[in-house]
Amino acid sequence: MQLIDTHTHIYHEDFDEDFDEVVQRAKDTGVEAILFPDIDSRTRDSMKQKAALYPGFIYTMRGLHPSDVKENFKEELDLVEKELNSHNDVVAVGEIGIDLYWDQTYIKEQKEAFAMQLEMAAQRNLPVSIHQRNSMPEVMDIIRIYKGRARGVLHCFSGNVAEAKEAIDMGFMLGIGGVLTFKNSGVIDIAQHSGIQNLVLETDAPYLAPTPHRGRRNEPAYLELICDFLANVMGESPEDTAAITTANAKRVFQNI
Repeated sequence: MQLIDTHTHIYHEDFDEDFDEVVQRAKDTGVEAILFPDIDSRTRDSMKQKAALYPGFIYTMRGLHPSDVKENFKEELDLVEKELNSHNDVVAVGEIGIDLYWDQTYIKEQKEAFAMQLEMAAQRNLPVSIHQRNSMPEVMDIIRIYKGRARGVLHCFSGNVAEAKEAIDMGFMLGIGGVLTFKNSGVIDIAQHSGIQNLVLETDAPYLAPTPHRGRRNEPAYLELICDFLANVMGESPEDTAAITTANAKRVFQNI
């Protein structure tokens, strides 16, 4: 079984003590590649340093996370653009989007930063990894502007069935992670209505560990649990689920 974790933050300090062991456990469960989404200029060096330890296994994105959009967001975006111009192995622009869960102070700036980064991606024919926490209407409004020019993944998809269908029709995949295994999350319904051909797998480690590890540190090795759970609810074998979602990931992230 071959799996791709399309969204994991294991360059986070939570993994400083056992990073190599975490990578090995992922490989032991069939994970053949993992993708690091960017956060901002403070964490970027750590991300790049950790990725360089495992070339051909760890791939990186560049972007400004919406929760880190502040007054200086244009300075941060200048740095993102410089990174995109100087690294031809970047697999996507991400993690970008809008987050209205914690704080709505910078909603105007978040929208502007999101649109600017969609434009960066479109100009370079790169996919995007989109964060949309408590912000699906706002995210959908902006990606509609880029219909036909933007593609990628709605990471940890949190919308409804109608929004899922519209996003898929615009050329996006849905990122499915540990929330799928949570009771009453609604993600099972989204997955079944959307079809496995429109899904990619992710962990978002160290966050959102699947059942039975919920509440503890997540890691890419748990992608196997997410795959098995998805296979069960979709009526597919784990092997076919892994093969289809891995092919989907490679179709979106063409620099893998």
